[in-house]
Amino acid sequence: MEAEANSGSPEDSWAFIQRPGEGCRTVPLAGHVGFDSLPDQLVNQSVSQGFCFNILCVGETGLGKSTLMDTLFNTKFEGEPATHTQPGVQLQSNTYDLQESNVGLKLTIVSTVGFGDQINKEDSYRPIVEFIDAQFEAYLQEELKIRRLLHNYHDSRIHACLYFIAPTGHSLKSLDLVTMKKLDSKVNVIPIIAKSDAISKSELTKFKIKITSELVSNGVQIYQFPTDDEAVAEINGTMNAHLPFAVIGSTEELKIGNKMVKARQYPWGTVQVENEAHCDFVKLREMLIRVNMEDLREQTHSRHYELYRRCKLEEMGFKDTDPDSKPFSLQETYEAKRNEFLGELQKKEEEMRQMFVQRVKEKEAELKEAEKELHEKFDRLKKLHQDEKKKLEDKKKSLDDEVNAFKQRKTAAELLQSQGSQAGGSQTLKRDKEKKNLGFL
Repeated sequence: MEAEANSGSPEDSWAFIQRPGEGCRTVPLAGHVGFDSLPDQLVNQSVSQGFCFNILCVGETGLGKSTLMDTLFNTKFEGEPATHTQPGVQLQSNTYDLQESNVGLKLTIVSTVGFGDQINKEDSYRPIVEFIDAQFEAYLQEELKIRRLLHNYHDSRIHACLYFIAPTGHSLKSLDLVTMKKLDSKVNVIPIIAKSDAISKSELTKFKIKITSELVSNGVQIYQFPTDDEAVAEINGTMNAHLPFAVIGSTEELKIGNKMVKARQYPWGTVQVENEAHCDFVKLREMLIRVNMEDLREQTHSRHYELYRRCKLEEMGFKDTDPDSKPFSLQETYEAKRNEFLGELQKKEEEMRQMFVQRVKEKEAELKEAEKELHEKFDRLKKLHQDEKKKLEDKKKSLDDEVNAFKQRKTAAELLQSQGSQAGGSQTLKRDKEKKNLGFL
């Protein structure tokens, strides 16, 4: 029987092997095994490791971003108020360790200092996009390491972007539309109307409708609270209809009735932060922290980071399938990319060698031309020197002839002068002798 079972071909002998997920059967257990404690194990492990949550606050200076963060987490985060004199947009990141019951949260709040304060706001969104991409890149580099330490890695990817809209009551600014459009594919954008107590209820309702209409018409994809989970589908579906949330922030507590509540005191009355009839702060807190914080983290990883990772790996040459739609292994992709890189390297090396040879030839030709010019210049100077020398020699000869002629004339003149002197003396003697002879007579 054993020989009979092994007598078939290799394909037949392995035909009974079942692939994972194919023909899976459900079998009953005869008793308690214990793997039903897996959720408890995951909860205990997650609680011991703690959680991280990163919020990006985008909005113009003075819209109450810091105050809202203090109100959301019921604490006072340290920080200095920003001014309107920033030359550009700067992103300021602060990380805090929070503890509630036995759950630890590493909270990172990133503020856009100077956003919207410049005269030219054309590139105000660029530093924000670059910051988000830098966090994705840091996580990707950690993920691609041979020895990864992701369990100890501080995940700095932005999980939620609270976009603060000024309560103008009219429409969105072009800066708001452009920025949200640039961010919607990189982060979960949640638009909120800041300082909503600055406009009336009727204006606020119209403003919400106007904002939603402009976001849809411009193709801005804001974060929608998930409705696929039955446990939260109803509340999330209801809250999606309230977007954008109109919020008010305050850390001041006032006594209303018999209890202390967070509120803002005005001459005309009091606005309670946690009163849903006054603003949507409670809705924002419920959706952001108490209901959908884990979904925001999951969406960041599975949607936005995966999109960045896929685009980045495709830029590096990695693909899932070949041109024939057959699956690619990482090894094959690496080998193909390596061979392509080596081919390009050899091509560039050959181009550089040819360029070097060409440069050498050009340099040699330049040097030969320069040498020829130097020789010609030397010959011209030599000939000029010879001509000058000949002229000087001729001039010297002429001067020598003049000197000799002058000496001859001088000698002749001296001779004539001496002869004249001798003749004059003899005549004087003769006259004296004649005078003497006359005297005797």
